Amino acid sequence: MKTLSPNWLTEHLIDFEYKKYVLLAYLQGIRQELSEQKLYPAFADLIFHYRNLCHLRDNKNLLYDNFPQRISHADFERLKMIYKNIVEDDETMHVIEDLVHYAIPLIGSALEEAREIYDYIEQQLEISPVGITPLNTDRGYMFLSKAKSRDTIIYTYHITIFEDLHERFRGIHTAYLETASITLVQTYEQLKLNLARRFAQLPNPATFAVIAKVECPLEEALLPIARRALVKHISRIAA
Repeated sequence: MKTLSPNWLTEHLIDFEYKKYVLLAYLQGIRQELSEQKLYPAFADLIFHYRNLCHLRDNKNLLYDNFPQRISHADFERLKMIYKNIVEDDETMHVIEDLVHYAIPLIGSALEEAREIYDYIEQQLEISPVGITPLNTDRGYMFLSKAKSRDTIIYTYHITIFEDLHERFRGIHTAYLETASITLVQTYEQLKLNLARRFAQLPNPATFAVIAKVECPLEEALLPIARRALVKHISRIAA
C-alpha cells in the first residue's frame, strides 16, 4: 500500500499543486486496496490522517503559531505532536491551511468508504460460544471460519484493559495456534475438549466461534474485524 508520511504537509516542497498530487496518488492507492476489501492498514492510516487534519483545522491558533513545522514525534494514541519550526513566512502558512481544507473532505470520503466496508463485513459475522462459557472470558480461544469452508483457524486470545484519565479501553491480543477441519465427528465442541486436554493451563477455556458469511481477505480484513467484534461480544455478555 502506498503510504502518506505523517508530516506530508510540511516535508519537501511546500506547494499546493505538488501536495495535491501526493495526496491524490495516496488516495488512488487506498481506493485500490478498498476495492479488494483490504481494509488494513488502509483504514487505520486514513483515521490517523483525518484526525490530524481536523485537529489542525479546529485549532487555528496552533496552525498559525506553530506551522509550518516538521513532525519530530507523534503520539498515535492521543495525537499529540512535537514540532520543529522550518519556515516562518505567511505565504507558506496559507498554502498549508488551504491544503488542510482541501484534504479533509477527500480523506473523509475515503474513510467513509472504508467504514461502510468494515460495517458490512462485521454484520456478516456470527459469533457464538462453544460449550459452557466460564466466568473469566479474558483468555481463551477464537475459532475463525471463512465462508463456505470446513476449515477453522484457531487463535488464542487475551483481552487486556487499559485506561487513561477519562475512560477505560479493552484491547485484544491474538496468536495463531493451528488450523483444523470441522466434520461430523470433529465438531467445535470436540475441538475445545481436545485443546483443554492439550493445554492444561486453560482447563475450561472461554471459546467462541466466529463464522464469516462473506468472502474477504483474512489478514487485511477478516481477522482484525473479527478481533474487534469478539471484544464487543465479550463486553456485552460480561456487562
